[in-house]
Amino acid sequence: MTSTPTSPATRHAHDAAQFTELVESASAGDWARPSPVAEWTALDVVKHLVEWSRVFLMGAGIELPALDVEANPGAAWKQHVSDIQAILDAPAGRVLSNPHTGDKPVDEAIDQFYTGDVWLHTWDLAKALGREPDLGQERCADALVAMEPMGPMLRDSGQFGPAMPVAEDASAQDKLMAFIGRDPAWRP
Repeated sequence: MTSTPTSPATRHAHDAAQFTELVESASAGDWARPSPVAEWTALDVVKHLVEWSRVFLMGAGIELPALDVEANPGAAWKQHVSDIQAILDAPAGRVLSNPHTGDKPVDEAIDQFYTGDVWLHTWDLAKALGREPDLGQERCADALVAMEPMGPMLRDSGQFGPAMPVAEDASAQDKLMAFIGRDPAWRP
């Protein structure tokens, strides 16, 4: 895998494109398949990314119309990606205010909280669809180094489960997934 793009707009375009490839590869019957996230289906992974981020952006005064992910996951995802990319391509000095994160330029807030979520959930959707995800070993190693010191806080937030056991010689991707509470060997 190539190196990670460096600006919020290019990073989102890159990560969203990987996720979009998976969405486009899914058949109608695939959306009900279980995912590695307990009690979530493949459809729930897409719904999560679309729904929480649209609410999050209200903190920047950005009100995007609701999308019916259940009716057409592919169309809803494509519209959502287009909406987010348009904000990143022209952030216009907007600031996102959130009681948990403070005030941040909207492009930085999207990059910090949403784009990384797309990247990590690419693993979940790929696994749900029976594919082997490739998040990039170097990027996984870097993310793990950045996240490890925040382990207790991340787990206390409820966003990540308990770390899973993994072999010392496991890949960086498997170590990262195990750190955030996923079983790297999970299969649908």
